[in-house]
Amino acid sequence: MARPPRNRSHFFLDGGGQAEPYTSPRTVISGLPPARARAQHAAKLSQSLATAIAGAQQTMAAREPGIAEGDRGFYLQFEIPAAERGAVDALENKPAGIELVAVPQIAAGEESITATVFVPERSLEFYSKKIDAYRTEQTKTGRPKNEALIARIEDVHLAAVRSLFTDASELYPQPNAAAWWEVWIRDGRLASFRIVAGRLNIPLKDHAIRFPERDVVLAHGTEATIARVVSNSNAIAELRLAKDTPSIFLEMGAPEQVEWAEDLVGRLVAPDMLAPAICLLDSGATREHPLIAPALPAGNQHAYDDNWGVGDSQFWNGHGTSMSGVALYGDLQQTLAQQGAVELPYWLETVKILPPNGGNDPLLYGAITETSMTKAEANAPLRKRVFCMAVTSEIGLARGRPSSWSAAVDQLTYGGGALRRLMVIAAGNLRGDIHAAEYPDRNDLEEAESPAQAWNALVVGAYTDKINIVDPAFGDWAAVAPAGDLSPVSRTSGTWDRQWPVRPDVVFEGGNFAHDGVNPSSHIDDLQLLTTYYRPNVRLFDTFGDTSAAAALGANLCANIIAARPTLWPETVRGLAIHSAEWTPAMKGHFDGAGTQAMKMAMLRRYGWGVPDISRALRSATDDATLVVEDVLLPFKKEDSRIKTRSMNLHALPWPRDELLDLGAADVELRITLSYFIEPNPGERGWTRRHRYSSHSLRFAVKRSLEDLQQFRTRINRAAEAEEEGQIGAAAGGDNWFLGMIRDRGSVHSDIWRGSAAALAERDAIGVFPVSGWWKEKPGLQRWDRAARYALVVSIRAPGADIDIYTAIENKLEVEIPAG
Repeated sequence: MARPPRNRSHFFLDGGGQAEPYTSPRTVISGLPPARARAQHAAKLSQSLATAIAGAQQTMAAREPGIAEGDRGFYLQFEIPAAERGAVDALENKPAGIELVAVPQIAAGEESITATVFVPERSLEFYSKKIDAYRTEQTKTGRPKNEALIARIEDVHLAAVRSLFTDASELYPQPNAAAWWEVWIRDGRLASFRIVAGRLNIPLKDHAIRFPERDVVLAHGTEATIARVVSNSNAIAELRLAKDTPSIFLEMGAPEQVEWAEDLVGRLVAPDMLAPAICLLDSGATREHPLIAPALPAGNQHAYDDNWGVGDSQFWNGHGTSMSGVALYGDLQQTLAQQGAVELPYWLETVKILPPNGGNDPLLYGAITETSMTKAEANAPLRKRVFCMAVTSEIGLARGRPSSWSAAVDQLTYGGGALRRLMVIAAGNLRGDIHAAEYPDRNDLEEAESPAQAWNALVVGAYTDKINIVDPAFGDWAAVAPAGDLSPVSRTSGTWDRQWPVRPDVVFEGGNFAHDGVNPSSHIDDLQLLTTYYRPNVRLFDTFGDTSAAAALGANLCANIIAARPTLWPETVRGLAIHSAEWTPAMKGHFDGAGTQAMKMAMLRRYGWGVPDISRALRSATDDATLVVEDVLLPFKKEDSRIKTRSMNLHALPWPRDELLDLGAADVELRITLSYFIEPNPGERGWTRRHRYSSHSLRFAVKRSLEDLQQFRTRINRAAEAEEEGQIGAAAGGDNWFLGMIRDRGSVHSDIWRGSAAALAERDAIGVFPVSGWWKEKPGLQRWDRAARYALVVSIRAPGADIDIYTAIENKLEVEIPAG
């Protein structure tokens, strides 16, 4: 049976959520502490602490008068069993000026973690008194005083520079070797750090990235040099290795099809002056190319460093020009072959972030990204745009842990809450030889590259439908990936820790590899996309692929959504892109074979939510109706000195109840996508409750068919309580949801419910509610009164049913349905 055409506009609703009082509980360290022989444990810790404090007093006394800046203090490193990780928050004490600064990552299977705190001199005896009270005093319940903390401490030492290093241990610079360090500065102490660094003649990069509690700069020196800074200031919170290696795969062929170019140029319709733009952060672009010039005025080209020029370069094999062709036309071969006018609904902007020859100096890529984005915005401040970046780095990856670059992307996209930005970035590609026998296991094991850890960006991986090889030179070769499956080089988040977002979000065509059964596989032209070549005086076309091409296609889709609906929020555009995605039959086969939630999550981290479609993103059908809601809630409030959750939004939906009841037992589908941006608060402090990365998180829950509204509210509050105890996805479990408890990662949540039409008829309410984040846990930063906006996309689909769901919803809405 043929499906009805998608010729109806979605229903776009402004707000509509009814705010209701809502409370989730305050959290404390839960569970019993390890059993300890009280006197012996106290004696051991007292001895270790006395040794550490004696060393600290010597260090403070040795401060260099001509170098030192800031109040005197020292760092202590605590060792805590890995099972007691939640106790690290209790090491911090704001009234005493004690701050938790660094919790380095540990390898899987390690039994303990370390946590480093800064202690001002005035609080020299703080922990000694805690231990003495544990040894000699009792609580009203008869337990040792301070047991919840002291019994969870295994040991304590005076911290060294290595104690502040939060990257993987193998990245730590060699002794006496000068390196560029990524220095994370405690709040308000950047100026004093620069003074100390200047007195020590330590080279610093000019750029700094600002986060709510940290500034990040780059400093060059040996371990001993950095140790002098630590000894002579109170500025440093943590150290990482500067990550400066962009990863772009540029093995391209050169198909010759130049005879079609002039025909296409003659059919192009240039963008309207008010059209949005795709802004590529890459290696520049060759504006002289006849297929690029109509969409790229000279004023739209910029460079991070003005001395670089704005054109593309041989060093990068014309990568930016290849990106430009895909961003404008998709797979150019299809555009060349189509008949009639070809409208360009958006402009192209390029910012050159890669130097014309060689790699960048080890600058902060987050600062490069910020400077480059603001250059484009300054040139056309009122223009809507989607930023696209396929430059990635494999240095310092850590199972999804945010990097300074990915956190900067989150900061830029959040835009201080006022200037939200939409950004599409590539998941990154495998490096070295690609062997068919390793597919797709190697893809699952090699994690998405920085800055793909960003929560707010749309992260794009690559799949492929390209399997036909017609070139006789490769007649005995075979495609590596089956049709509809993951592209052979696309990275995934299969090895990421469970709390981090799913990456990629979606996948687009990235081409395939071919192999002869003996040698490593390789690109061949038949299995790649066609695009524009950076030296049009030599030839006009080139082949292109991998996650770079996929990211350009992702930007193309987002720009088309913006062109059609220019008032939509960036969160909404991202939500529509993900909501429109579907898994291919090959991907569905893998999901169908996933017998557990863990296996299903592995597939989600490989494919994301599938392949987006522009028609689904923008259009409904009579049997497939979509509602799009943009709304705001206030997640938290202050009562006395405590921050509490404030309210949830309850959305009563214009459900086609009668029509669904008429369908009875017929199968229908409900899909919901919730998309919002978070404000990041990076800094490696264990990612515990008080040091969450995200400002807030939102969840959605749907009223069940046998629930009344009060029962629905009660269930939501119980789910929020479970989330506070670490049960991610508590609101989504069971009840015919396809993903259920595994959908609630990151800042976009999408899931599909399948069941009978009669059961769906009563599911006429959606609750959007907050769970905790650092806006709540850190009242001193005064973010608790900020509003959180979100996009909610809801679709009802009744494939094969002879029913007009769309008109039924339209009749229930008392708003004007947008034309077109």
